[in-house]
Amino acid sequence: MNRLIMRVLLLLVGLVIIPTPTFAADPAAMFDLTIHPLGISILLLFMAAYAAVMVEEFTHLRKSKPVIFAAGLIWLLIAIYYNQHGDQTAPATAVRHHIMEFAELFLFLLAAMTYINTLEERRVFDALRAWLIQRGFSYRQLFWLTGWLAFFISALADNLTTALLMCAVVLAVGVNNPKFIGLACINIVVAANAGGAFSPFGDITTLMVWQKGLIAFQTFFLLFIPAVVSYLIPAALMYRAIPDTTPTTTQLQVSTLRGAKRIILLFLLTIATAVVFHHYFHLPPVLGMMTGLAYLKFFGFYLKHTHSPTNRKVHPVEDGLPFDIFSQVARAEWDTLLFFYGVILCVGGLGFIGYLELLSQFSYGTLGATAANTLIGLLSAVVDNIPVMFAVLTMNPDMSQGQWLLVTMTAGIGGSLLSIGSAAGVALMGQARGHYTFFGHLRWTLHIALGYFAAIVVHLLINAHTFSLPAGH
Repeated sequence: MNRLIMRVLLLLVGLVIIPTPTFAADPAAMFDLTIHPLGISILLLFMAAYAAVMVEEFTHLRKSKPVIFAAGLIWLLIAIYYNQHGDQTAPATAVRHHIMEFAELFLFLLAAMTYINTLEERRVFDALRAWLIQRGFSYRQLFWLTGWLAFFISALADNLTTALLMCAVVLAVGVNNPKFIGLACINIVVAANAGGAFSPFGDITTLMVWQKGLIAFQTFFLLFIPAVVSYLIPAALMYRAIPDTTPTTTQLQVSTLRGAKRIILLFLLTIATAVVFHHYFHLPPVLGMMTGLAYLKFFGFYLKHTHSPTNRKVHPVEDGLPFDIFSQVARAEWDTLLFFYGVILCVGGLGFIGYLELLSQFSYGTLGATAANTLIGLLSAVVDNIPVMFAVLTMNPDMSQGQWLLVTMTAGIGGSLLSIGSAAGVALMGQARGHYTFFGHLRWTLHIALGYFAAIVVHLLINAHTFSLPAGH
């Protein structure tokens, strides 16, 4: 195996120095590697790395590993080629630019994940789950409740956390009804992805577009009605298949830990801080999020130094251990964060050698923005929407505000078409193993697609005025 890896590396390095006579007469085109054997090899390398990501469920190889390795190798090969042709600065400058983009996304998500982890540690989500279980709702009522809660919660929390929370409720009450569990999980995935599409905090794709300054914070909410349509149509069709019975309820008494409500308020204040920093002072949103993380750290200091295992005066339920903010930072989804690093660097490398320009010319130049943005949503059902959206942002096609809203929405809700199209779907296949499956979701793909295309039509109709506005307004 080691010899095979060494031979592959030597082959790739050898491709760097293969002469390209067709470029010799045109120095300006010399570094367009799209038809050079090296460029083709880099493209294949990225495809192989992403193939490893797509089969993570079967290989159990964490998705960050292949893309991080591919990112380093891609830029090393580019740098070798450029050094061979007398340019030692261009690759380094490009890499630093992409690392800066990753740093903003990384720190923003780290702050948000820390808040979500803290709310989970303070048992906020457990209390919500217990409340839903003990209310005695019917299966059909629970279908709508878990769906709408997933829709609205995912606008603030990420769709993965939201889906896992709602799935826990479904598994608890539907233990004797596998049909309900399967349909409710599909409903949750569709709802969580739709809810994340109309909020800058709801999905990584919306966050990236907001941080780029292409769409103002409040403008995202123009997607609310189309997002509702994308969820409501498949949910209404699935609802008829839900059993019209009531599950046996269990009595669960779960109380939140000390400071939970105040942490919710601090999270909302942090979001407001990020919006104010960006909207009024034109500072990166990540600066506001990190400032908000300081709010939580100061409050964590207060919780830690006022902790007493025997003190019941502040709250009837006291945690057994003092609060530690750094343990919540450590519980961030590090594999996901590092996956973003690898994806941004890989896609950035493909853009650097010219592939994204070719893709942009074909999709946005030949097909047109509306058709291209619709296809991007369909593509996100198979390929994670993160590299898809980053590729679009890197191509930076000249589009109106309405088109940027469209691609933001389609990249988010398009992942619902297949169970593997979003982090929420992949996670629920593991959490509800045997009940929520790829083929079980596939049986409802046409119904979900109906909501997908209906949402596009609704956006084109009710937000028609945005298609005459430039991006950034």
